[in-house]
Amino acid sequence: MSEVVTGDAVVVEVRVAQPPIRAVALMIDMLVQVVLMVGVFLAVGYSSVISDPALAAAVSILISVLVIAGYPVIFETATRGRSLGKLALGLRVVSDDGGPERFRQALFRGLAGVLEFWTFFGAPALIASLISQRGKRLGDVFAGTIVISERGPSGMSQPVMMPPALEGWARTLELSQLPAEVAGAARQYLMRWHDLSPAVQHEMGVRIATQVAAYVTPPPPPGVPAHAYLSAVLAERRRRDQARYPQAGPGHGVRPQAGPHPPPAPYGRPYAQPHAPQAAPPQPSPQQPAPPASAPRTTPGGFAPPQ
Repeated sequence: MSEVVTGDAVVVEVRVAQPPIRAVALMIDMLVQVVLMVGVFLAVGYSSVISDPALAAAVSILISVLVIAGYPVIFETATRGRSLGKLALGLRVVSDDGGPERFRQALFRGLAGVLEFWTFFGAPALIASLISQRGKRLGDVFAGTIVISERGPSGMSQPVMMPPALEGWARTLELSQLPAEVAGAARQYLMRWHDLSPAVQHEMGVRIATQVAAYVTPPPPPGVPAHAYLSAVLAERRRRDQARYPQAGPGHGVRPQAGPHPPPAPYGRPYAQPHAPQAAPPQPSPQQPAPPASAPRTTPGGFAPPQ
């Protein structure tokens, strides 16, 4: 996984395409290009329209340039960063800010690809992609692009879901100061939560939730478990990223809000109905002292222990 910062200063996580899968996509594209060139050369050779050898050679050179350099430029511009090979393997070329690839960037990548793949047989591209942390070849460096994978692994866990009791509170959060490293640690914890023992779940959850709470305001309602707090924060962070920048992922439409949300109630307790009659609390008799109010058990970090 890698991170890109959009023009709206939103950090979006993307899955960088690995060199092996990019090599397979390149082989598919080069095979298509070779087939196109062979077909065009045969058509020109057997055509009786062009009888001058010099003109036939010029046409052949022009067609070769168009197929070698124009094929990736035309396809990536028309399909927003996908050639036939990338389309078959679920890859896409995007800008460094996560936006769609533009014609200028596709042109830089196409011209650099002539030198990288057709002149030096892919050696510069391989060396550059192994050195770069994002797997960039020289064309990506010059154009300011990155190749991402739009298909997640088959064993990828389900996305973090919003606890219904915390949805109203989560919409009031201030998440701009949350570091990506802390959010990544919280996501890894939630992905492994079911594989941990109860003691490790609680200890690790409280530690990570305390780190997240140092950057996120307002604090959670009383009695919220650490894993529910982290789920609400990450789910709201993902919702805002998808609302501001739809290319960040397969987001769903944002539900319209009819008005401000009511203040959050303690976790696990339903909100009181505004028009429902409420029974008066029983008054203690003079002979029996009133029972002391019991406060919910919390940890030193303010998060409820697992039940």
